[in-house]
Amino acid sequence: MSHVFSLVNQKGGVGKTTSSVNIAVSLAVTEWKTLLIDLDPQCNATTGISNLTKKIPASIYDVLMRGTPINKAITHTEFDHLDLISSTSDLVGAEIELVSVMSREYQLKTFLKKIQSSYDFIIIDCPPSLGLLTINALAASNSIIIPIQCEYYALEGLSQL
Repeated sequence: MSHVFSLVNQKGGVGKTTSSVNIAVSLAVTEWKTLLIDLDPQCNATTGISNLTKKIPASIYDVLMRGTPINKAITHTEFDHLDLISSTSDLVGAEIELVSVMSREYQLKTFLKKIQSSYDFIIIDCPPSLGLLTINALAASNSIIIPIQCEYYALEGLSQL
C-alpha cells in the first residue's frame, strides 16, 4: 500500500507545484516507485516533469469524468521510478461536472485503489482552491503537506484549511 500525499493550499503561488515535483523526483531518484498526479488545471506539474514531445494517452480528467481506466493515464517519465498522471485544461470543467456525480468527493480515491499497490508514494499536486478536486485529493490521501509563505496572511489562510 502506498503513502499518498496531497500538497494543498487555497492560495496560489506558495510552492505547491514546485514542492510536488521536487518531492516526487527526490523520491524517485532514491528508487522509491513514485506517481505524481497533476490535479491542477494549470498543468504546471505536467509541463514541469514531462517530455512534451510525447503524446499523453489520457489525463486525470479522462479518468475522473470519462471513466478511462487509471492505468491508461499513467505516463512513464524520463526519471526511473517516476510516473505521471497528467492534467489538461479540460480539468477546469471538472469542478462543475463533479457536482452531479454520486460520491463525488471519493472519485479519485476509488480510482487510486486500483493502482496503489504499484507505488511506494503517490504525490498529488492540488489546484489553488478548496473545490471538489482538492476535496477528492484530501479524501484519497494519508497525509497532507501545506506549503505556506512566511507572512501573516498566509498563516491566516492556513486556519481555513
